[in-house]
Amino acid sequence: MTRPVESWNHVYDTDTAPWVIGQPQPEIVALERDGWIRGRVLDAGCGAGEHTIALTRLGYDVRGVDLSPSALAFARRNAAGQGVPAARFELADMVAMGDDPDLAAELGVFDTVVDSALFHVFRENPPARASYVRALHALCAPGGRVHVLALSDVEPGFGPRISDGLIRESFTTGWELEDLRPARYLGRITEALSPESLAGVSAGPDGTVRAAAWLARIVRR
Repeated sequence: MTRPVESWNHVYDTDTAPWVIGQPQPEIVALERDGWIRGRVLDAGCGAGEHTIALTRLGYDVRGVDLSPSALAFARRNAAGQGVPAARFELADMVAMGDDPDLAAELGVFDTVVDSALFHVFRENPPARASYVRALHALCAPGGRVHVLALSDVEPGFGPRISDGLIRESFTTGWELEDLRPARYLGRITEALSPESLAGVSAGPDGTVRAAAWLARIVRR
């Protein structure tokens, strides 16, 4: 099962989301630096909006979408606080768009999709995962790229950690897996994490964690 909207709202309302670190993920920053972010950009599951804000500041036509109204409120405050009021955010259910082409059509087509810690949420929900991948295919232009940064199960850690095999088997027909490599994901220790999920996890002095992750680059055919 995926988490209900209320649970996502709660972690933003209480500022206890372990993935809200006050900056973009370094792996996503590196993608932009290396020229892998192009054209119109979708930030799927934008959360606090750090990637939408950073890419808007750099001049990209980018849209951040999230299922949680509280996440979007957080992101808009974040954008205003960083002096990027032009950052655009929209309420959208990525899973529902995979089952309703009209919903995807309303959002439009993108040349690049950035998924920072959304795909792995569907680890234990194959139908939702399949719908999400269908939505990505509908939203991504032919020849466009989806970048997936997901927590990895190769080390102990918090969150829904996945294998590289789950990425490979999810993006087959209509996709080309161009690159898949180990990466790192920055998180923070908050009260939203159970003690069991932190077994074997080492945090820095500021409470941040560099968790094992996968970074996939997938071309839409």
